[in-house]
Amino acid sequence: MRTLSRIPFPRLRPRSLWRSRVPFSPEEARRTENWLATARVLLAGSALLAAWMDPGEIRSIWGYALLDFYVIHGLGIMFLLRSRQRTTLPFRVLVHGADVIWPGVISLFTTGQNNPFFLFFLFVIAAAAYRWGVWETVMTSAASVSLLWFESFAFHSGWIESLNQLLARVDLALLHADAAPFEPQRLFMRSIYLVVMGLLLGYLAEQQKNLRAEKDQAAKLLGMVRLDEGLAGTLSQILGELLKLYGASRALVASRESGSQKVWVGVLESWQGVAELKWTDSGQGGFNVYLQETAFSSCYASCREEDGAKAFDIVALNASEMLVKAGEVGFLRRFAEAHPFKRLMAVSYTYGPELSGRLFLLDPMIISGAEEDLSFLHNLVRQIGPAIYNLYLLRRLRRRAGALERARLVRELHDGAVQSLIGVEMQVDVLRRSHPVAEPVAMELVRIQHLLREEVMKLRELMYQMKSSDMDARKLPGFLRDTVQRFQRETGIAADFLMDDEEFTLPAPICRELARITQEALVNVRKHSGANRVLVQLLASGGWWELIVEDNGAGFPFNGRVSQSELDAVGYLPAIIRERVKLIQGKLTVESRPGHGARIEVWVSPLPVEQAAATD
Repeated sequence: MRTLSRIPFPRLRPRSLWRSRVPFSPEEARRTENWLATARVLLAGSALLAAWMDPGEIRSIWGYALLDFYVIHGLGIMFLLRSRQRTTLPFRVLVHGADVIWPGVISLFTTGQNNPFFLFFLFVIAAAAYRWGVWETVMTSAASVSLLWFESFAFHSGWIESLNQLLARVDLALLHADAAPFEPQRLFMRSIYLVVMGLLLGYLAEQQKNLRAEKDQAAKLLGMVRLDEGLAGTLSQILGELLKLYGASRALVASRESGSQKVWVGVLESWQGVAELKWTDSGQGGFNVYLQETAFSSCYASCREEDGAKAFDIVALNASEMLVKAGEVGFLRRFAEAHPFKRLMAVSYTYGPELSGRLFLLDPMIISGAEEDLSFLHNLVRQIGPAIYNLYLLRRLRRRAGALERARLVRELHDGAVQSLIGVEMQVDVLRRSHPVAEPVAMELVRIQHLLREEVMKLRELMYQMKSSDMDARKLPGFLRDTVQRFQRETGIAADFLMDDEEFTLPAPICRELARITQEALVNVRKHSGANRVLVQLLASGGWWELIVEDNGAGFPFNGRVSQSELDAVGYLPAIIRERVKLIQGKLTVESRPGHGARIEVWVSPLPVEQAAATD
């Protein structure tokens, strides 16, 4: 294993792909050009004033003409910028090209390399840094140096002398160019100075561009945290943007709530179009694969084969963004076995006492330096984390508030409507028994009494359905047992509940649907089967859990065992049960023996599905 160390001086390297995709907005570009145009005019005007105060700075009338032309050129650019609403890239490149050429030409007519006109070289380098970044600035300084060396070559090749002879023949002023500043010995230090200034200004501009890009990207991701999208939708959008940002092939987020050993893993395969996280339970060994404690908080790892085994080159940062030794890499080896990768970025997070986890980006496109991009991702997770954590708390608060509201409604129904209906039903019964009436009236009173009793049972079933909304693996067995016992008390139908002694592990959304499926099945038994006995079982079988509701009633109008696809075709079983089984991606089978009873079997996997997670 090899751990990269921090290099104490700035490294010149290509920009990250996502940083290079963050250009100036039209408003920013126009504002930049306005500032540069103002600086250009002020600099040219100051140079003209300096030449007027000290005429010896310029050796030829051609120099004054060029300086006057440059002042007019600067004023013309200012006029164009004020008359146009936006600036185009060709316009900026053309203006920049003129700024590169003009200092080289005016330097022919100045009195030495220490004259004030040398500031025009610095202006054009600073303009490149202000407009673009490090490589454009370095190219600008290289172009300026190349132009100076071309002029040196022109002096030594006799081109300047030939041009003076041509001007003399047409009775024009001579150039009076000074060849001394263009001697290679003097020009060498001048060139080094320009290149070094280009590197320094370009590096500062690049850092500023990176900071602006990072700030814009963080603001964009924070803007994706929206209440109307919910926690699942927000995570999908943010992970999709991170996939797009780094060009990664896949994103994973592993999360664990306090007090629970379960690790939930959300996987996002693509950022193209609308994508949703697919949630799965990592199983018993999930903690060691995804969330094992390490000496680092964030890491970038590249995987390679070495002597038939996986080896890793790692850049690791602690919580303070300092480089640390990665230490034991067993965590990475186990993760690579579960999710093969060539490159990996992983960032740990902890939000409050309730939530912790780790974010993974598989095969990201890192071209600007692993440490820099890893540090940015680390900061990004730290910045947007509180907003996501607030969504998580809001979801918990809403669920808790919903549970309290449902409990209040249940109490009000029990103490109000249910009791009133029971009282009315008892009064009707007393009236029917104490006052002899005609047969039709007595039959009508019996019908009203049965109708009131049926409404009471429906209200009680609704109350229990409301209680089942807040359901998890810990509550489901007790809830099913209470439901079966209540069914027996209210209907007089013998009912039993059986369950394996194994530890019950199912996600909350699936538990909620199983509770509602059981309730719906018992309602059907009461209304339609005519059974005098029913058995509800919750059994573990081959890694799956099986819910069975069996009765000895009339059965369905078919004989034999029917799968879910056949049930959808004939529509024998109530649609609500079929839809709930589909929602949790379970398997449904119905066995019917007309006149002897029916058996409903629902098979579910302990691994949650994305539909179940989305409803949580």
